[in-house]
Amino acid sequence: MATSAGLLLPLLLLGQPWAGAGAPGEAVVCAGNACYTAHWGKLSAAEAQSHCSKNGGNLATVKSEEEAWNIQRALAQLLELEEALEARMGKFWIGLQREKAKCLDSSLPLKGFSWVGGGEDTLYTNWNREVRSSCVSRRCVSLLLYLSLPSHASHLSKWSEGPCGTPNSPGSNIEGFVCKFSFKGMCQPLALGGPGRVEYRTPFQATSSSLDTVPFASVANVACGDGDEGREHYFLCKEKASDVFDWGSSGPLCVSPKYGCSFNNGGCQQDCFEGGDGSFRCGCRPGFRLLDDLVTCASRNPCSSSPCKGAATCVLGPHRKNYTCLCPQGYQLDSSQQDCVDVDECQDSPCPQECVNTPGGFHCECWVGYEPRGPGEEACQDVDECASGHSPCSQDCTNTDGSFHCFCKEGYVLAGEDGTQCLDVDECEGPEHGLCEGLCLNTQGSFRCSCLPGWELGPDGVSCTAGSTSLAPQTGPPQGEDMGDREGNLVYSSTISRPTGDSEGTSKEPPTMKRPSLPSEAPTTLTAPDMLAPSGPPGEWMEPITHHPKATTDRGENMDEAKQSDNGTDGQKLLLFYILGTVVAILLLLALALGLLVYRKRKAKREEEKEKKPQNAADSYSWAPERAENRALENQYSPTPGTDC
Repeated sequence: MATSAGLLLPLLLLGQPWAGAGAPGEAVVCAGNACYTAHWGKLSAAEAQSHCSKNGGNLATVKSEEEAWNIQRALAQLLELEEALEARMGKFWIGLQREKAKCLDSSLPLKGFSWVGGGEDTLYTNWNREVRSSCVSRRCVSLLLYLSLPSHASHLSKWSEGPCGTPNSPGSNIEGFVCKFSFKGMCQPLALGGPGRVEYRTPFQATSSSLDTVPFASVANVACGDGDEGREHYFLCKEKASDVFDWGSSGPLCVSPKYGCSFNNGGCQQDCFEGGDGSFRCGCRPGFRLLDDLVTCASRNPCSSSPCKGAATCVLGPHRKNYTCLCPQGYQLDSSQQDCVDVDECQDSPCPQECVNTPGGFHCECWVGYEPRGPGEEACQDVDECASGHSPCSQDCTNTDGSFHCFCKEGYVLAGEDGTQCLDVDECEGPEHGLCEGLCLNTQGSFRCSCLPGWELGPDGVSCTAGSTSLAPQTGPPQGEDMGDREGNLVYSSTISRPTGDSEGTSKEPPTMKRPSLPSEAPTTLTAPDMLAPSGPPGEWMEPITHHPKATTDRGENMDEAKQSDNGTDGQKLLLFYILGTVVAILLLLALALGLLVYRKRKAKREEEKEKKPQNAADSYSWAPERAENRALENQYSPTPGTDC
């Protein structure tokens, strides 16, 4: 047993008091290479983080179930310090937060949250309920704890997310927070071979007498209780070699011949052997060796305790005194150097197009519009979407690198949401209908021109000229003609005056043709032009002549066939137009008559009101003409009126 008296001066320079049972309102648990402290305090998440960072830590992370159990032990210790707690739900902040404007990502285990100390890829979660989808404010996570429930250490606390709180309003049911402090190594607790007490002062200013492991740079205060009460011994947890930490003491502390191995097994970790003079020594079981502190035993095979976790494999070092954890291909050691995490190979861009990372590996994919060159190959080639039998276009298709374009034939335009369908252009609507001087009939992909009765389509296929001979009279529209399957709109594109002629129908004056001055956007389909039928017997039916504008140089048989095929259809459309015109004219006459009737009624009403008005008083008198007054002054006896003698 050795006493480190040289450490008294550094401790005095620290000037920090020692608390016998730990600082009030906090609990400490150390495991692995980290310590966790639980605290009471109604603080916001930012204030709690500030409290942890002042001592060199952060709000606690819960990246594994093992870590969750360590935090749960700290919370259970904290609740044991309180004698009576009311039955209510309490919340304790941990270091899981989501910044403002960062939205929920339900595909990730942490739902878009990240740890304060860094990291978003942990697989362990313990959400209490579905995370709220909100991007407008900062969100923080706390642990739910039923304060009055016994045996808190047997149940893991659920995660609850909510507002991070403010200094004046820390949040609903917030009772405290949990901090985490990480270290490069740990010392084993000091062993007492006799009565006494040990208190550990950690670098994060926590005091405890019962730690499973003691963090590096912690100070131990040992007070022996058997006739040596006035003496205290101080020890510092130091790094003796790489990854080797101890107190620099040999043998158990506070040993007493009075007790021997009967007190705390003499302070030995495994076996205690007593001597004949009241002394004793520590020993180890087969397969273990005694370390330099003469108390602790270590396995001769460091890998026998399975220090490596997950997919990591333990490999013995030189002289079998240490070990190294190795990871399989596609993984690497984490910060603890004892577990493996996946390597994201896609950060090195190994694929020509798209890279998808997988646990322990990756695979390549092609973009839309491409496909692998062959089975198992990473190279991509363009997909010919316009290949025969696979074209998505209704008419023409042009393949491009990674995509395609659709085109339409003359007389059609692209339509549809995906731009793959073709729609017929109605040439009889819009400015194009002016190509025809007479009637315009739309067809699939084109259009036809025709003329009114008594007119003949010119050689150019668009103009109309007066007919040289009268048409045979008909008592009705033509019958017996095949109307066909053509679809289109009949449009009058010009105003044609009636030719004057004799009874035979020949024209003595050349016809005049006038084009209507309409705006380009005005609809012209089925508009009623001002036209006059050529002279002839009443009830005579004359059929318009049609022609295709794209065959202006070829007349003869083609024009005759076009005339015969269009006679029936155009005649019926023209008759329908006349009927509609008559109905419109009758409606206009009725409207005019109704307007005249209303006007006359209003006029009669005004005259009646005028007669009822009171008359002026002067209206009862009649005024004598001025000449009558002159006569009254004349001599009534005068033989000649108007004279005095």
